[in-house]
Amino acid sequence: MISIKRFSSHDADFEAQLEALLAFESAQDEAVDRAVAAILADVKARGDVAVLEYTHRFDRLDVQTMAELELAPEALQRALNGLAKPQRDALEEAARRIRSYHERQPLQSWQYQEADGTLLGQKVTPLDRVGLYVPGGKASYPSSVLMNAIPAKVAGVSELIMVVPTPDGERNPLVLAAAALAGVDRVFCIGGAQAVGALAYGTPTVPKVDKIVGPGNAYVAAAKRRVFGVVGIDMVAGPSEILVICDGQTPPDWIAMDLFSQAEHDELAQAILLCPDAAYLERVAQSIEKLLPTMPRQSVIRASLAHRGALIQVRHLDEACAISNRIAPEHLELSLVDAEDWVDKIHHAGAIFIGPYTSESLGDYCAGPNHVLPTSGSARFSSPLGVYDFQKRSSLIRVSKAASQTLGRIASTLAQGEGLPAHARSAEYRIESD
Repeated sequence: MISIKRFSSHDADFEAQLEALLAFESAQDEAVDRAVAAILADVKARGDVAVLEYTHRFDRLDVQTMAELELAPEALQRALNGLAKPQRDALEEAARRIRSYHERQPLQSWQYQEADGTLLGQKVTPLDRVGLYVPGGKASYPSSVLMNAIPAKVAGVSELIMVVPTPDGERNPLVLAAAALAGVDRVFCIGGAQAVGALAYGTPTVPKVDKIVGPGNAYVAAAKRRVFGVVGIDMVAGPSEILVICDGQTPPDWIAMDLFSQAEHDELAQAILLCPDAAYLERVAQSIEKLLPTMPRQSVIRASLAHRGALIQVRHLDEACAISNRIAPEHLELSLVDAEDWVDKIHHAGAIFIGPYTSESLGDYCAGPNHVLPTSGSARFSSPLGVYDFQKRSSLIRVSKAASQTLGRIASTLAQGEGLPAHARSAEYRIESD
Protein backbone atom coordinates (compact mmCIF):
# COMPACT_ATOMS: atom_id res chain seq x y z
CA MET A 1 0.00 0.00 0.00
CA ILE A 2 1.13 3.55 -0.76
CA SER A 3 1.40 5.74 2.31
CA ILE A 4 -0.31 9.10 1.81
CA LYS A 5 -1.96 11.12 4.54
CA ARG A 6 -5.76 11.10 4.62
CA PHE A 7 -7.66 13.50 6.82
CA SER A 8 -10.67 15.80 6.88
CA SER A 9 -11.47 19.38 7.82
CA HIS A 10 -14.11 17.83 10.09
CA ASP A 11 -11.38 16.36 12.29
CA ALA A 12 -10.98 17.95 15.71
CA ASP A 13 -7.24 18.22 15.16
CA PHE A 14 -7.46 19.36 11.54
CA GLU A 15 -5.50 22.56 12.14
CA ALA A 16 -2.66 20.65 13.75
CA GLN A 17 -2.63 18.10 10.93
CA LEU A 18 -2.54 20.82 8.28
CA GLU A 19 0.26 22.68 10.05
CA ALA A 20 2.29 19.48 10.29
CA LEU A 21 1.72 18.78 6.60
CA LEU A 22 2.85 22.25 5.54
CA ALA A 23 5.82 22.41 7.90
CA PHE A 24 9.06 22.44 5.99
CA GLU A 25 12.53 22.88 7.41
CA SER A 26 14.21 25.26 5.00
CA ALA A 27 17.26 25.93 7.14
CA GLN A 28 20.39 25.92 5.07
CA ASP A 29 22.93 23.14 5.53
CA GLU A 30 25.86 24.73 7.38
CA ALA A 31 28.42 22.50 5.67
CA VAL A 32 27.07 23.53 2.25
CA ASP A 33 27.12 27.18 3.24
CA ARG A 34 30.71 27.01 4.47
CA ALA A 35 31.85 25.28 1.29
CA VAL A 36 30.05 27.83 -0.86
CA ALA A 37 31.51 30.76 1.09
CA ALA A 38 35.02 29.43 0.51
CA ILE A 39 34.41 28.88 -3.21
CA LEU A 40 32.95 32.36 -3.71
CA ALA A 41 35.85 34.00 -1.87
CA ASP A 42 38.31 32.03 -3.98
CA VAL A 43 36.62 32.98 -7.25
CA LYS A 44 36.49 36.63 -6.18
CA ALA A 45 40.20 36.58 -5.37
CA ARG A 46 41.61 34.42 -8.18
CA GLY A 47 39.03 34.71 -10.95
CA ASP A 48 39.50 32.43 -13.96
CA VAL A 49 42.20 30.37 -12.26
CA ALA A 50 39.85 29.36 -9.46
CA VAL A 51 36.97 28.66 -11.85
CA LEU A 52 39.22 26.38 -13.92
CA GLU A 53 40.38 24.48 -10.85
CA TYR A 54 36.84 23.87 -9.60
CA THR A 55 35.75 22.82 -13.09
CA HIS A 56 38.60 20.28 -13.15
CA ARG A 57 37.60 19.01 -9.72
CA PHE A 58 33.82 18.89 -9.94
CA ASP A 59 33.09 18.39 -13.64
CA ARG A 60 36.20 16.38 -14.47
CA LEU A 61 37.00 18.48 -17.54
CA ASP A 62 40.59 18.50 -18.73
CA VAL A 63 40.84 22.04 -20.10
CA GLN A 64 43.67 24.52 -19.73
CA THR A 65 41.99 27.85 -20.50
CA MET A 66 38.62 29.48 -19.95
CA ALA A 67 38.35 30.02 -23.69
CA GLU A 68 37.89 26.25 -24.04
CA LEU A 69 34.83 26.47 -21.79
CA GLU A 70 32.96 29.02 -23.91
CA LEU A 71 30.73 27.70 -26.69
CA ALA A 72 30.66 29.51 -30.02
CA PRO A 73 27.25 30.64 -31.30
CA GLU A 74 27.65 28.14 -34.12
CA ALA A 75 27.61 25.31 -31.56
CA LEU A 76 24.18 26.39 -30.35
CA GLN A 77 22.82 26.59 -33.88
CA ARG A 78 24.28 23.15 -34.72
CA ALA A 79 22.49 21.72 -31.68
CA LEU A 80 19.22 23.21 -32.91
CA ASN A 81 19.75 21.98 -36.47
CA GLY A 82 20.61 18.52 -35.20
CA LEU A 83 17.36 17.94 -33.32
CA ALA A 84 14.83 15.44 -34.59
CA LYS A 85 11.94 17.27 -36.25
CA PRO A 86 9.36 16.51 -33.52
CA GLN A 87 11.72 17.83 -30.85
CA ARG A 88 12.59 20.94 -32.83
CA ASP A 89 8.95 21.65 -33.67
CA ALA A 90 7.94 21.29 -30.02
CA LEU A 91 10.77 23.50 -28.79
CA GLU A 92 10.06 26.18 -31.39
CA GLU A 93 6.33 26.22 -30.66
CA ALA A 94 6.96 26.42 -26.92
CA ALA A 95 9.37 29.32 -27.49
CA ARG A 96 6.82 31.08 -29.71
CA ARG A 97 4.06 30.78 -27.11
CA ILE A 98 6.31 31.87 -24.22
CA ARG A 99 7.52 34.88 -26.20
CA SER A 100 3.98 35.84 -27.25
CA TYR A 101 2.79 35.79 -23.63
CA HIS A 102 5.71 37.77 -22.27
CA GLU A 103 5.53 40.40 -25.01
CA ARG A 104 2.31 41.54 -23.37
CA GLN A 105 4.03 42.15 -20.04
CA PRO A 106 6.56 45.00 -20.28
CA LEU A 107 6.17 47.93 -17.91
CA GLN A 108 5.81 51.28 -19.61
CA SER A 109 7.51 54.61 -19.02
CA TRP A 110 5.07 57.41 -18.25
CA GLN A 111 5.03 61.04 -17.18
CA TYR A 112 2.67 63.92 -16.53
CA GLN A 113 3.02 67.66 -16.11
CA GLU A 114 1.34 69.68 -13.40
CA ALA A 115 -0.16 73.13 -13.90
CA ASP A 116 2.94 74.91 -12.60
CA GLY A 117 5.21 73.10 -15.07
CA THR A 118 6.48 70.38 -12.74
CA LEU A 119 7.05 67.11 -14.57
CA LEU A 120 6.79 63.78 -12.75
CA GLY A 121 7.01 60.29 -14.14
CA GLN A 122 8.65 56.92 -14.40
CA LYS A 123 11.35 55.75 -16.79
CA VAL A 124 11.59 52.01 -17.40
CA THR A 125 14.91 50.59 -18.58
CA PRO A 126 16.17 47.02 -18.99
CA LEU A 127 19.08 45.51 -17.12
CA ASP A 128 22.31 45.62 -19.11
CA ARG A 129 23.55 42.08 -18.50
CA VAL A 130 21.92 39.01 -16.93
CA GLY A 131 23.36 35.64 -15.97
CA LEU A 132 21.31 32.48 -16.45
CA TYR A 133 22.23 29.36 -14.51
CA VAL A 134 21.11 26.09 -16.12
CA PRO A 135 21.60 22.66 -14.53
CA GLY A 136 23.76 20.42 -16.70
CA GLY A 137 24.41 16.80 -17.55
CA LYS A 138 21.47 14.39 -17.66
CA ALA A 139 19.31 16.52 -15.34
CA SER A 140 18.89 19.27 -17.90
CA TYR A 141 15.84 21.41 -18.52
CA PRO A 142 15.54 23.18 -21.87
CA SER A 143 12.16 24.53 -20.74
CA SER A 144 13.93 26.49 -17.99
CA VAL A 145 16.22 28.05 -20.59
CA LEU A 146 13.18 29.31 -22.51
CA MET A 147 11.33 30.48 -19.39
CA ASN A 148 14.28 32.50 -18.09
CA ALA A 149 15.91 33.73 -21.28
CA ILE A 150 12.90 34.77 -23.34
CA PRO A 151 11.44 37.29 -20.85
CA ALA A 152 14.92 38.74 -20.38
CA LYS A 153 15.26 39.31 -24.10
CA VAL A 154 11.70 40.66 -24.40
CA ALA A 155 12.58 43.11 -21.61
CA GLY A 156 15.47 44.40 -23.72
CA VAL A 157 18.42 42.94 -21.79
CA SER A 158 21.47 43.68 -23.94
CA GLU A 159 23.57 40.64 -23.04
CA LEU A 160 22.47 37.29 -21.63
CA ILE A 161 25.24 35.04 -20.30
CA MET A 162 24.36 31.38 -19.72
CA VAL A 163 26.40 29.04 -17.54
CA VAL A 164 25.78 25.30 -17.69
CA PRO A 165 27.97 22.57 -16.20
CA THR A 166 28.96 19.77 -18.56
CA PRO A 167 30.21 16.97 -16.27
CA ASP A 168 32.55 14.62 -18.12
CA GLY A 169 31.97 16.77 -21.19
CA GLU A 170 28.31 15.80 -21.51
CA ARG A 171 26.40 18.55 -23.32
CA ASN A 172 22.64 18.38 -23.61
CA PRO A 173 21.67 19.32 -27.20
CA LEU A 174 18.14 20.36 -26.20
CA VAL A 175 19.53 22.88 -23.72
CA LEU A 176 21.89 24.33 -26.32
CA ALA A 177 19.13 24.40 -28.92
CA ALA A 178 16.85 26.24 -26.47
CA ALA A 179 19.62 28.77 -25.90
CA ALA A 180 19.84 29.36 -29.66
CA LEU A 181 16.07 29.89 -29.94
CA ALA A 182 15.93 32.19 -26.91
CA GLY A 183 18.75 34.45 -28.11
CA VAL A 184 21.35 33.68 -25.44
CA ASP A 185 24.48 35.69 -26.26
CA ARG A 186 27.29 33.71 -24.61
CA VAL A 187 27.48 30.24 -23.03
CA PHE A 188 30.14 29.01 -20.61
CA CYS A 189 30.41 25.33 -19.66
CA ILE A 190 30.85 25.96 -15.95
CA GLY A 191 28.57 25.26 -13.01
CA GLY A 192 28.14 25.16 -9.26
CA ALA A 193 28.92 27.93 -6.79
CA GLN A 194 32.00 28.84 -8.86
CA ALA A 195 29.81 29.76 -11.83
CA VAL A 196 27.58 31.91 -9.62
CA GLY A 197 30.69 33.61 -8.23
CA ALA A 198 32.09 34.24 -11.71
CA LEU A 199 28.82 35.87 -12.80
CA ALA A 200 28.49 37.93 -9.62
CA TYR A 201 32.07 39.21 -9.35
CA GLY A 202 33.26 38.90 -12.93
CA THR A 203 36.54 37.38 -14.07
CA PRO A 204 38.88 38.26 -16.93
CA THR A 205 36.76 35.94 -19.10
CA VAL A 206 33.27 35.85 -17.58
CA PRO A 207 31.54 39.25 -17.54
CA LYS A 208 30.05 40.54 -14.30
CA VAL A 209 26.25 40.56 -14.54
CA ASP A 210 23.53 42.65 -12.91
CA LYS A 211 21.23 39.77 -11.97
CA ILE A 212 21.40 35.96 -11.79
CA VAL A 213 18.37 33.80 -12.53
CA GLY A 214 17.74 30.10 -12.97
CA PRO A 215 17.46 26.93 -10.88
CA GLY A 216 20.24 24.88 -9.33
CA ASN A 217 21.17 22.49 -6.55
CA ALA A 218 21.78 23.34 -2.88
CA TYR A 219 25.23 24.78 -3.63
CA VAL A 220 23.87 27.04 -6.35
CA ALA A 221 21.00 28.19 -4.13
CA ALA A 222 23.42 28.92 -1.28
CA ALA A 223 25.69 30.86 -3.63
CA LYS A 224 22.80 32.95 -4.93
CA ARG A 225 21.82 33.81 -1.36
CA ARG A 226 25.35 34.94 -0.60
CA VAL A 227 25.86 37.12 -3.68
CA PHE A 228 22.48 38.84 -3.37
CA GLY A 229 23.19 42.53 -2.91
CA VAL A 230 26.27 42.35 -5.12
CA VAL A 231 23.86 41.32 -7.88
CA GLY A 232 20.13 40.76 -8.01
CA ILE A 233 18.65 37.25 -8.00
CA ASP A 234 15.29 35.92 -9.09
CA MET A 235 14.43 33.92 -5.96
CA VAL A 236 15.67 31.08 -3.81
CA ALA A 237 13.08 28.45 -4.66
CA GLY A 238 11.91 25.67 -2.39
CA PRO A 239 10.59 22.24 -3.39
CA SER A 240 7.92 22.07 -6.09
CA GLU A 241 4.26 22.08 -5.05
CA ILE A 242 0.86 21.28 -6.51
CA LEU A 243 -2.53 21.71 -4.89
CA VAL A 244 -5.63 20.41 -6.67
CA ILE A 245 -9.17 21.47 -5.82
CA CYS A 246 -11.57 18.98 -7.40
CA ASP A 247 -15.34 18.61 -7.35
CA GLY A 248 -15.15 14.87 -7.95
CA GLN A 249 -16.06 15.07 -11.63
CA THR A 250 -12.58 14.69 -13.14
CA PRO A 251 -11.40 11.14 -13.96
CA PRO A 252 -9.43 10.03 -10.88
CA ASP A 253 -6.52 8.77 -13.00
CA TRP A 254 -6.04 12.33 -14.29
CA ILE A 255 -5.81 13.72 -10.78
CA ALA A 256 -3.46 10.98 -9.59
CA MET A 257 -1.12 11.71 -12.48
CA ASP A 258 -1.33 15.46 -11.82
CA LEU A 259 -0.17 14.78 -8.25
CA PHE A 260 2.62 12.58 -9.61
CA SER A 261 3.72 15.35 -11.99
CA GLN A 262 5.08 17.38 -9.11
CA ALA A 263 5.91 14.56 -6.71
CA GLU A 264 8.38 13.14 -9.25
CA HIS A 265 10.60 16.25 -8.96
CA ASP A 266 12.08 15.17 -5.64
CA GLU A 267 11.26 13.57 -2.30
CA LEU A 268 10.53 16.98 -0.73
CA ALA A 269 7.95 18.03 -3.34
CA GLN A 270 4.39 18.45 -2.12
CA ALA A 271 1.15 17.21 -3.73
CA ILE A 272 -2.23 17.86 -2.08
CA LEU A 273 -5.81 17.17 -3.19
CA LEU A 274 -8.80 18.95 -1.65
CA CYS A 275 -12.26 17.55 -2.38
CA PRO A 276 -15.63 17.48 -0.56
CA ASP A 277 -16.44 13.95 -1.85
CA ALA A 278 -14.99 11.20 0.37
CA ALA A 279 -15.84 8.49 -2.16
CA TYR A 280 -13.94 10.36 -4.86
CA LEU A 281 -10.89 10.71 -2.64
CA GLU A 282 -10.93 6.94 -2.25
CA ARG A 283 -11.07 6.51 -6.02
CA VAL A 284 -8.05 8.79 -6.42
CA ALA A 285 -6.22 6.75 -3.79
CA GLN A 286 -6.97 3.63 -5.82
CA SER A 287 -5.69 5.33 -8.98
CA ILE A 288 -2.48 6.24 -7.16
CA GLU A 289 -2.05 2.62 -6.11
CA LYS A 290 -2.70 1.42 -9.67
CA LEU A 291 -0.57 3.94 -11.58
CA LEU A 292 2.47 4.34 -9.36
CA PRO A 293 4.11 1.03 -10.38
CA THR A 294 4.07 2.26 -14.00
CA MET A 295 6.16 5.34 -13.18
CA PRO A 296 9.94 5.25 -13.89
CA ARG A 297 10.46 7.60 -10.91
CA GLN A 298 8.12 5.72 -8.62
CA SER A 299 10.54 5.65 -5.70
CA VAL A 300 10.77 9.46 -5.69
CA ILE A 301 6.99 9.83 -6.06
CA ARG A 302 6.36 7.33 -3.29
CA ALA A 303 8.65 9.16 -0.88
CA SER A 304 7.17 12.55 -1.78
CA LEU A 305 3.58 11.40 -1.28
CA ALA A 306 4.44 9.64 1.98
CA HIS A 307 6.29 12.59 3.50
CA ARG A 308 4.42 15.64 2.21
CA GLY A 309 1.38 14.47 0.22
CA ALA A 310 -2.26 14.42 1.37
CA LEU A 311 -5.81 13.68 0.29
CA ILE A 312 -8.03 16.02 2.31
CA GLN A 313 -11.80 16.00 2.54
CA VAL A 314 -13.29 19.47 2.91
CA ARG A 315 -16.82 20.53 3.79
CA HIS A 316 -17.38 22.42 0.54
CA LEU A 317 -15.50 24.18 -2.25
CA ASP A 318 -15.58 27.54 -0.47
CA GLU A 319 -13.61 25.96 2.35
CA ALA A 320 -11.23 24.41 -0.19
CA CYS A 321 -10.51 27.88 -1.60
CA ALA A 322 -9.92 29.27 1.89
CA ILE A 323 -7.46 26.48 2.67
CA SER A 324 -5.75 27.03 -0.67
CA ASN A 325 -5.30 30.73 0.07
CA ARG A 326 -3.76 29.80 3.39
CA ILE A 327 -1.31 27.42 1.67
CA ALA A 328 -0.57 29.83 -1.23
CA PRO A 329 0.64 27.01 -3.48
CA GLU A 330 3.10 27.26 -6.33
CA HIS A 331 0.70 25.49 -8.71
CA LEU A 332 -3.07 25.40 -8.14
CA GLU A 333 -5.37 23.31 -10.31
CA LEU A 334 -9.09 24.15 -10.19
CA SER A 335 -10.30 20.85 -11.59
CA LEU A 336 -13.93 21.89 -11.49
CA VAL A 337 -16.79 21.80 -13.99
CA ASP A 338 -17.46 25.51 -13.35
CA ALA A 339 -13.86 26.43 -12.63
CA GLU A 340 -14.09 30.01 -13.94
CA ASP A 341 -16.68 30.81 -11.28
CA TRP A 342 -14.15 30.05 -8.54
CA VAL A 343 -11.12 31.98 -9.79
CA ASP A 344 -12.12 35.18 -7.98
CA LYS A 345 -12.03 33.31 -4.67
CA ILE A 346 -8.33 32.53 -5.14
CA HIS A 347 -6.09 35.27 -3.78
CA HIS A 348 -2.72 33.55 -3.38
CA ALA A 349 -1.21 31.14 -5.91
CA GLY A 350 1.81 31.18 -8.20
CA ALA A 351 -0.20 29.94 -11.19
CA ILE A 352 -3.87 28.98 -11.46
CA PHE A 353 -4.82 26.20 -13.87
CA ILE A 354 -8.49 26.58 -14.72
CA GLY A 355 -10.67 23.56 -15.58
CA PRO A 356 -10.15 19.80 -15.78
CA TYR A 357 -8.33 19.90 -19.13
CA THR A 358 -5.66 22.31 -17.87
CA SER A 359 -2.96 20.06 -16.47
CA GLU A 360 -0.11 21.72 -14.61
CA SER A 361 2.40 20.11 -16.98
CA LEU A 362 1.15 22.31 -19.84
CA GLY A 363 2.24 25.33 -17.83
CA ASP A 364 5.64 23.79 -17.24
CA TYR A 365 6.39 23.55 -20.94
CA CYS A 366 4.33 25.35 -23.49
CA ALA A 367 1.17 27.20 -22.41
CA GLY A 368 3.04 30.51 -22.35
CA PRO A 369 3.06 31.89 -18.78
CA ASN A 370 6.30 31.49 -16.87
CA HIS A 371 6.97 28.31 -14.91
CA VAL A 372 9.36 30.04 -12.49
CA LEU A 373 6.93 30.51 -9.59
CA PRO A 374 6.98 31.40 -5.89
CA THR A 375 7.10 28.40 -3.52
CA SER A 376 6.78 27.68 0.21
CA GLY A 377 3.84 30.03 0.66
CA SER A 378 5.66 33.01 -0.85
CA ALA A 379 2.86 33.41 -3.41
CA ARG A 380 1.28 35.52 -0.64
CA PHE A 381 3.72 38.28 -1.57
CA SER A 382 5.61 37.18 -4.70
CA SER A 383 4.81 36.73 -8.38
CA PRO A 384 5.92 34.53 -11.28
CA LEU A 385 9.12 35.46 -13.09
CA GLY A 386 8.39 37.86 -15.90
CA VAL A 387 9.62 40.68 -18.09
CA TYR A 388 9.33 43.08 -15.14
CA ASP A 389 12.07 41.11 -13.33
CA PHE A 390 14.53 42.20 -16.02
CA GLN A 391 13.54 45.86 -15.97
CA LYS A 392 13.94 48.60 -13.40
CA ARG A 393 12.15 51.87 -12.79
CA SER A 394 13.68 55.32 -12.36
CA SER A 395 11.60 58.20 -11.03
CA LEU A 396 11.47 61.37 -13.14
CA ILE A 397 11.26 64.74 -11.38
CA ARG A 398 11.60 68.15 -13.06
CA VAL A 399 10.57 71.04 -10.84
CA SER A 400 9.77 74.36 -12.44
CA LYS A 401 10.92 77.68 -10.97
CA ALA A 402 7.39 78.44 -9.81
CA ALA A 403 6.95 75.05 -8.20
CA SER A 404 10.28 75.31 -6.39
CA GLN A 405 8.82 78.15 -4.30
CA THR A 406 5.93 76.00 -3.07
CA LEU A 407 7.71 72.67 -2.80
CA GLY A 408 10.80 74.31 -1.31
CA ARG A 409 8.84 75.62 1.67
CA ILE A 410 7.22 72.20 2.24
CA ALA A 411 10.57 70.42 2.03
CA SER A 412 12.26 72.94 4.31
CA THR A 413 9.61 72.57 6.99
CA LEU A 414 9.79 68.77 6.94
CA ALA A 415 13.61 68.70 6.81
CA GLN A 416 13.89 71.02 9.81
CA GLY A 417 11.47 68.74 11.64
CA GLU A 418 13.74 65.79 10.93
CA GLY A 419 16.84 67.67 12.07
CA LEU A 420 18.45 67.79 8.63
CA PRO A 421 19.32 71.45 8.08
CA ALA A 422 21.36 70.94 4.88
CA HIS A 423 18.29 69.41 3.27
CA ALA A 424 16.30 72.46 4.35
CA ARG A 425 18.90 74.96 3.09
CA SER A 426 19.19 73.15 -0.26
CA ALA A 427 15.48 73.71 -0.81
CA GLU A 428 15.55 77.24 0.62
CA TYR A 429 18.29 78.42 -1.75
CA ARG A 430 15.85 78.03 -4.63
CA ILE A 431 13.31 80.11 -2.77
CA GLU A 432 15.80 82.80 -1.87
CA SER A 433 17.06 83.07 -5.43
CA ASP A 434 13.62 84.03 -6.68
